[in-house]
Amino acid sequence: MSNPYLHDAPPRGFAPSTAADKAGDAPAAWAYMVRCADGSLYSGWTNDLARRLHSHAGGTGARYTRMKGGAKLAYARRCADKSEALRREAALKKLSRPEKEALAQAWAADHKITVRLAEESDAEAVVELYNWYVTHSTATFQYEMSTVEEMRDNIRGVLQRAPFLVAEDARGRLCGYACAHPLHPRAAYGWCVETTIYCAPDCMGQGVGGKLYRPLLVMLRAQGYREAAALVTHPNPESEAFHKALGFYKAGTQPRSGYKFGRWLDVQTWWLHLVPESDRGEPAPVRLGLTEAEVREILEKTQ
Repeated sequence: MSNPYLHDAPPRGFAPSTAADKAGDAPAAWAYMVRCADGSLYSGWTNDLARRLHSHAGGTGARYTRMKGGAKLAYARRCADKSEALRREAALKKLSRPEKEALAQAWAADHKITVRLAEESDAEAVVELYNWYVTHSTATFQYEMSTVEEMRDNIRGVLQRAPFLVAEDARGRLCGYACAHPLHPRAAYGWCVETTIYCAPDCMGQGVGGKLYRPLLVMLRAQGYREAAALVTHPNPESEAFHKALGFYKAGTQPRSGYKFGRWLDVQTWWLHLVPESDRGEPAPVRLGLTEAEVREILEKTQ
């Protein structure tokens, strides 16, 4: 039998992804309102809503929100360009307080997030969201877009041993998903998982991630998993802050471990102890699912 490693002319693997492979988007612009700690509403505009909300929450946003503190998104509208966003911002600032409150209330009702277990029928919406990251982002190192059938198999496979959650708004639109996979196929790793989360680009910074991750982690803990790892492409300050806020700590960095869109990328491992670190006794076998009542209770308590 010939040795498969030996070739007269060895073939090559993947061609590297270049900067030209990154899909372009039309420039984004947003008009928005955030509610401060004293209940007041601040209006503004931005071309990166997630980053601007992160700045407001971190005390590095506008002077008003730095003084008032506690800024949380109360309204957002995507605009065609900066000019439209500026006009919308000016219109927001002219509204009376009751008018602003009515607008915020209507927006909250329309954007109320519901989290549930995924079904195989969600594959089309999930793969559309994921493929945006394949073509636009270094959050995933995948080069080729996934198919609906591949995502259907993924959902089916995950649910055999861990949660796969989806978040929808009041109109039934997919806003994000989160799931967990075995960290490694060998048996001794059986109590460790790798967590994954993706939010729709226009839902970033709006609390969707927390609504997905909180029940995901509680479910994993209830099943008997003990450790969770999240791989985060570096730099990604928003994702790093998100995981840190949920109790993860940076366990290490894999330098230059991926090449996409014409540059080398580091990957950080963020780690979470699902049980106290002092609990080093023999673990019980992991439960490969939860009861319907357990899932319902966890979702109710974590939203």
